[in-house]
Amino acid sequence: MTALVTVGATVLATPYASAASAGVHAPDLPQVGQEAAERRPDRAESPSPGPTASGPPTSVGIRLLDAPVERRADSRARKYIVDHVHPGTTIKRRIIVQNTSEVRRAIAVYAAAADVTTDGFVLAPDRTENELSSWIHVDDGKHQLDADQEAELLVTITVPAKAEERERYAVIWAEVSGDGGQTVRNVGRVGIRVYLSVGPGGEPVSGFEVGALTGSRTPDGTPVVTADVRNTGKRALDLAGELRLRDGPGGLSVGPVRSEAQTLALGGTTTVRVVLDRRLPDGPWTGKLDLASGWTKGDASGTITFGPVAAPVSDAADRSGQVLTGGLVASGLVLVMLVAYAYRRRARHPVPAA
Repeated sequence: MTALVTVGATVLATPYASAASAGVHAPDLPQVGQEAAERRPDRAESPSPGPTASGPPTSVGIRLLDAPVERRADSRARKYIVDHVHPGTTIKRRIIVQNTSEVRRAIAVYAAAADVTTDGFVLAPDRTENELSSWIHVDDGKHQLDADQEAELLVTITVPAKAEERERYAVIWAEVSGDGGQTVRNVGRVGIRVYLSVGPGGEPVSGFEVGALTGSRTPDGTPVVTADVRNTGKRALDLAGELRLRDGPGGLSVGPVRSEAQTLALGGTTTVRVVLDRRLPDGPWTGKLDLASGWTKGDASGTITFGPVAAPVSDAADRSGQVLTGGLVASGLVLVMLVAYAYRRRARHPVPAA
């Protein structure tokens, strides 16, 4: 029997009106690890327009209530369901859903498909099913909750005895909707990721390699530190960490500056990018980037310099340079022809000796 510890903090989503499937603007979600509606790869979202439907706004919250004791040091396991189990195993997790709307709402809780690709953690649309989501059952998955009311639900994952050995991905969604008597329907949902590794023996090894630190400036002069990271293990990774700079001009130091990267697939490579203040001197600096995915950690150190930004060449200046180069070449050819002509003329008509 697996011992569990209490974890988690409620994550909320307030949707914008949408006549299609769920549409949510929840910019704080990536920080805490829960998902916003139809967000596909894990990358930043731009703000959406405000709701057009009238009536009270619809919003919903969700949190994971417990995680395995043996993963108490794994920060990912406090936000997501992250586990390794043998075929034929059944695991249970408690979650909390909350109606943060102003009126009584129906909340549906269900599992749907997800995947990890070169684009990161990719969410399938609507209630698309995959193998893992078909193993997940949520007790009392439909609730009528009053404003600010919470409900504790039990999630059961039943792994078939003949399940193939590999890692699988899904999302447990909490969804709330309301139309306010209008034809445009507000739909919002947030979810908890599931990373489930299945196979005999112990958990597959997780690991990654961090490449050299590189400093550069964007065209507007903003300094950026980048490092390539490769997943060398056998589980997907959610990388986050901090950059520190020291021994800069005049003894300056900077940091820690937080950085995150998209979910990294098995064998995949991504670039961690840390954007800094434009006023930062070119350096040199001594930099150190510390990264972690749960309890799996790595780092890279090195000397970083942010060189000056090269002035962009305008089209007119580029054309002028081409004309100037062409003129010089033409002048050189004329000079060579004149010298050759004079040499041939002298050879035909030698000057008599005095």
